[in-house]
Amino acid sequence: MRLADVRTRYREGVLELDALHPDPLQQFEAWLAEALGTGLLEPNAMTLATIDEHGAPSARMVLLKGIEAGRLVWYTNLESSKSTHLRRDPRAALTFWWDALERQVRIEGVAEPMPAAAADAYFASRPRESQLGAWCSPQSRVIAGREVLSEAYAAALERFPDQVERPPFWGGWALTPHAFEFWQGRASRLHDRFRASRSADGWSWVRLAP
Repeated sequence: MRLADVRTRYREGVLELDALHPDPLQQFEAWLAEALGTGLLEPNAMTLATIDEHGAPSARMVLLKGIEAGRLVWYTNLESSKSTHLRRDPRAALTFWWDALERQVRIEGVAEPMPAAAADAYFASRPRESQLGAWCSPQSRVIAGREVLSEAYAAALERFPDQVERPPFWGGWALTPHAFEFWQGRASRLHDRFRASRSADGWSWVRLAP
């Protein structure tokens, strides 16, 4: 099949402004709860877009791990390219896509590091294999081969026979949103699309053309 022939007819839902919660974060949480109930493989998967040292966009998939004090939280290697980008320029954007619901959410905001105590608590909740894996990958750096990771994992097993400490180069980021966009697929490509922007007076909503 040619890519030009790949098409989907959207027909799952309708989105109207008066059905949206005035607080877009609460609206997002409601949609996320629905996505969590669909059986999608990873409904908390999101594209994280950052700005590199040349001012160019850089995007990858990460997993949302919490919503705390109005901020969206994820965890990662603090020496990775995404963390390096965020330290240089904390502006970032997130995108969620839930095909079973024919919905997309875009979120824009500013990221800041999570406190060490929060990173410790989340790291302690991870499966042991994931904890060990966090010690093994010099994320985003060139490696000679797969054996580099295997050898590092074996070394971590030996170093941590019991409790695994959080690596000092591993932690969390939290994004404070200043804009949300909610998209619901509709027939004839006439999708419903609403944007909420934060100002000193609170959130304001507008409908956008699809």
